[in-house]
Amino acid sequence: MKSTRWGLIGAGWIATRAIAPAMHAAADTIIQAVASRDSERSRALNPVTIHENYEGLINDPLVDAVYISLPNHLHCEWTVKALKAGKHVLCEKPFAMNFAEAEMMVQTARENDRLLVEAVSSRWHPRMARAIEFIKAGNIGELLSIESSFTFPASIEGNYRLSQDMGGGALFDVGVYPLHVMAALIGDTAQAVVERREVNIGTTGVDLTTKWSISFDGSVTGNGLASFELPEDQTLVVRGANNSIEFLEGQVFTSWHSPSTLRLGDYLEEFEASDSYMLMIENFGKKIRGQDSWVLPLETSLSVQKMLDQIRAQIPYG
Repeated sequence: MKSTRWGLIGAGWIATRAIAPAMHAAADTIIQAVASRDSERSRALNPVTIHENYEGLINDPLVDAVYISLPNHLHCEWTVKALKAGKHVLCEKPFAMNFAEAEMMVQTARENDRLLVEAVSSRWHPRMARAIEFIKAGNIGELLSIESSFTFPASIEGNYRLSQDMGGGALFDVGVYPLHVMAALIGDTAQAVVERREVNIGTTGVDLTTKWSISFDGSVTGNGLASFELPEDQTLVVRGANNSIEFLEGQVFTSWHSPSTLRLGDYLEEFEASDSYMLMIENFGKKIRGQDSWVLPLETSLSVQKMLDQIRAQIPYG
């Protein structure tokens, strides 16, 4: 296989603004097919082929891998169907609606010997990779706390993000980013206990703001904030017994085509503009072509889904 031939299910904002441009720019990558509810939006992504329905795309013999960017409640269904059809799958975050769905997806991938990865693009950004590497090397001493937030005043009227049945809410939409950082730093096997949470539920029954505190193995505290109604803010500060790190210029989770800065203890590291979506897509393609590359482990996605379930279990949804 010389190039990865992609099929895109869904042609919404993330596919149009981020994924399709990244795929067109990525090495050894072809947008072979697109299927969505709107044929004009599908055509705008410049694929080789347009399918009228999702079934046609996942059964297209010219498609090697499928990117799923549907509303959250459809992730499990179409991931499982695509895997059973023999396709590798890169699924938009959050992975699933709950841990049981995530387990089903992982089991299906293993039974069909297909690569399945959750598309948390920030994990591929060079600054994030450097921060995780620096901390795991013991450079800040024993890990004590992680403080992280992702908030913005969202304009999402009529959007699935306001639907509880479709997996809406700030926690699912942007809260997964801080949780993935916590899982990366603490490890997938750590015992996570939600000790505190604060939530504001909107008129449609989803959380507009969720704030939480998690204890990991009784020794590390992870504080997170996700919101659709607070001013725009993305932060990440990790403190250790000897030092700390902090993300400075450049959005923590969406530093996209812009330079960024990382404070490592007493000195700064500068990072050139980078497209983490393109890096994610290229690494996924290399992986299925048998080349050495890093992709987000399924164990990490399962760990984050457990934390999501814990936090959501304490939220009085309408």
